[in-house]
Amino acid sequence: MSLQYSQGSGERTMTSLVAYDDSDQEDDDGALPLLANCPMDDIRQSQGNQKWLDSNFYGPLLPSPHYKQLEIGQCGDGRTVSEPHREIYPLPLGLSGVVENSSNSKPYSAPQYCVNLTTAKRHPAAPPGVSPYIPKRQRLATQGTREEPTSLETNDKSTVSRLLTEVSERVRPYLGPRPGRAAVPRCMQLSLQAHQAPINMIQWCPVPQLSHLLLSASMDKTVKIWDGAESGQCLQVYSSHSGAVRDACWSPCGRRLLTGSFDNTAMVTDVETGQQIVKVGNQFKVMCLAVQPNDPEVFLCGGYSAEVKAWDARTCKVERVYRARIQQTLAILFLTGGREFVTSSDSVSRDSAERTLIAWDFQTTAKVSNQIYHERYTCPSLALHPQQDSFVAQSNGNYMALFSAQRPYRMNKRRRYEGHKVEGYAVRCGFSPDGSILATGSSTGSVHFYDQQSARTLHTLLAHQQACMCVSLHPVLPAVVATCDWGGELRIWQ
Repeated sequence: MSLQYSQGSGERTMTSLVAYDDSDQEDDDGALPLLANCPMDDIRQSQGNQKWLDSNFYGPLLPSPHYKQLEIGQCGDGRTVSEPHREIYPLPLGLSGVVENSSNSKPYSAPQYCVNLTTAKRHPAAPPGVSPYIPKRQRLATQGTREEPTSLETNDKSTVSRLLTEVSERVRPYLGPRPGRAAVPRCMQLSLQAHQAPINMIQWCPVPQLSHLLLSASMDKTVKIWDGAESGQCLQVYSSHSGAVRDACWSPCGRRLLTGSFDNTAMVTDVETGQQIVKVGNQFKVMCLAVQPNDPEVFLCGGYSAEVKAWDARTCKVERVYRARIQQTLAILFLTGGREFVTSSDSVSRDSAERTLIAWDFQTTAKVSNQIYHERYTCPSLALHPQQDSFVAQSNGNYMALFSAQRPYRMNKRRRYEGHKVEGYAVRCGFSPDGSILATGSSTGSVHFYDQQSARTLHTLLAHQQACMCVSLHPVLPAVVATCDWGGELRIWQ
């Protein structure tokens, strides 16, 4: 509080010192000096029936409209200490800081509430089970974690143990050396409300003996495994991510899942036990993933960044970084042999011909070609032909363009697959196992099947009420297709 000292004809103002916990001016008993340069014993109050309160302890007090100077006391050198009269409001219960003076003047004494303010600082020990704080820079370091898979505690242990051992009776007759020719489905077999949010990705297991297993990844932060060939039962649920799961895929052996999420992480999970094996942080939202065909322990991550990172699951470290002048990567596709891959970006400016589709050398991280797609549309998904050296790019121009998988990756201008709608959705497309049929979803909810050679429409399936996000053709069964939509619905067609 401000104290005015009047001496002679002049006046000067002095502000009282505030004592802190670590002040060296404290007395042994913890009392704090309230007035500087004035002996405490010489202060006396000359006005009776007045109430006072140290404003430095409980905050400033509201002054009364009747503002006048009141004499408090005198110091030993003859100086008079005065302060303005304030109307004191009642304090809450339990606070005994207000002292009332009777008409008889009494010497000033330090208030009792100042005694215990200078207790020694304590550093309580962390309770057991509480992890120490980890700085953000350390958490976002480009180094993941790897754990050995352990058994998953579940009520249905028999279901988990049979997940990767049993062969579906429906798939068994088609496990011969020569699969049948692909066909177009006509009727619905199963309809499931699989997720509570849009489904971004569905994929059949690539191992023929386990091809009855269907993977689904959703914006509801979960990944699920379904028996898509027979019962439609949900066999396993994985909830390791704290953000929407944007992309997911099987490992070539069919025993692991690779997932990427908006929580900036990519994970490798054991399918049978549900145990997280590898977790890596990318410092950006992961939108697309790709497994190296020649080395399944290496995978690529792309997303809301100008970089694509190549991770090694054995060391949990970044092996290579591919940089381009873009804002985000929409899709990644390894070409035949795994020596090169193609990325799709969101660049749609006038000079975007060098950034929409980029071909990279996997080993050297060099750009092999950046003059692949010259039209001003983004390409949200890519698909590789299983038999030929070609791939297709889903375009927001409401068509799919065909490209050569050999340098210089020319676009086939005479063959264009159109008739469906994209309209900004990340609609995925895919080939049948023999490459004769190309299927894609549509923002209208329908599924379109095209002849790969002639690009004519074979069949249009009215599959969903909302946008159909992904189509996956079964790798063994000739006329079985899985579809999903923006509302979390999953359907099987045959």
